[in-house]
Amino acid sequence: MADPAVHVEGLVKRFKTTTALAGVDLDVEEGTVFGLLGPNGAGKTTLVRVLATLLAPDAGRAEVFGRDVVKDAAGVRELLGLTGQFAAVDEILTGRENLMMFGRLFDLSAAEARRRANELLERFDLADAADRPARTYSGGMRRRLDLASSLLTRPRVLFLDEPTTGLDPRSRNEIWSVVRELVREGTTLLLTTQYLEEADQLAEQIAVIDHGRVIAQGTGSELKDRVGGQILEVELVSAAERDHARAALAGIGCGDPEPGDRLAQLTLPAPRDGLEMIEEAASALRRAEIGVSDLGLRRPTLDDVFLQLTGAPPSDNGAAAEGATVMGSLIGPARAFAALKRVRLSPRPRGARRRGGGASLRGSFGRPSPTRGW
Repeated sequence: MADPAVHVEGLVKRFKTTTALAGVDLDVEEGTVFGLLGPNGAGKTTLVRVLATLLAPDAGRAEVFGRDVVKDAAGVRELLGLTGQFAAVDEILTGRENLMMFGRLFDLSAAEARRRANELLERFDLADAADRPARTYSGGMRRRLDLASSLLTRPRVLFLDEPTTGLDPRSRNEIWSVVRELVREGTTLLLTTQYLEEADQLAEQIAVIDHGRVIAQGTGSELKDRVGGQILEVELVSAAERDHARAALAGIGCGDPEPGDRLAQLTLPAPRDGLEMIEEAASALRRAEIGVSDLGLRRPTLDDVFLQLTGAPPSDNGAAAEGATVMGSLIGPARAFAALKRVRLSPRPRGARRRGGGASLRGSFGRPSPTRGW
């Protein structure tokens, strides 16, 4: 394989007594989507922040296209874009004005900023709404505008931190289409997501991170194979018979039946002949006089992988325990304000006097970290 677009080796990051990254190793191949999954507080957002030069690691090293994120932070920023969990656009400005403003902050000329803004508005299907204030945009439109602003200077690698959080299925599919198009054009993407289906749909390689370590890595199919082939799924007529059904099905598979997504559902691994297992399960349930509405085999999902590897289901909010997600497009030789363009600023208590004039980034675990060095 050619040199990776992103190389991480033995990366460690601590916050006082908390170890957010405990020796992470991974390589992201150029021109692919790499999915990073993990439960709350696993270290996903901390890793993205280190790669985006927003945090300095305590040990190990990380490179983006051969440039060290610590020794050559300015060079790394010229290569990457970072789009955070929440679309952060200026609601007063129109979509076109948002893109032109950020283009100028990224040191594009007025003419180039306008040209790139027009190109991206067309590409992201925002041309008809280009001259409307961003406050009138739907959630999906704001997300697309936010992503478009990250592409003004054509980054070689793009970090997407929970890119479709809170979007409806249609808007999510639109973002997925954009991601696939970017990959076809050669952009490398590192994707953190709380939606396992999203990683399954988009990522060629997936790493599962837990307690600051990569505990599994591979394609979606390879990770699913670790669960054990197929899963027998039983849908009962009545949830009240679930315990009775678990007793009847004990010993059919290679493990105890487990509750499914619904109260009336049970699942168990099917490592051997699936048809034989269906027959045995049906006979056992019939003998126990338990009503069944559905009985069948399915392939494991990434949810099943999550449960097996981490002992917990995927979270409803993958970044909550790691503190506020940094948002910003850090591409190009931008000025300090551009570097912080979509970063959530620490709120100042009402009535408090402004001191020092500098914004502060909310670091992992909610603690602010100074912006000096930008």
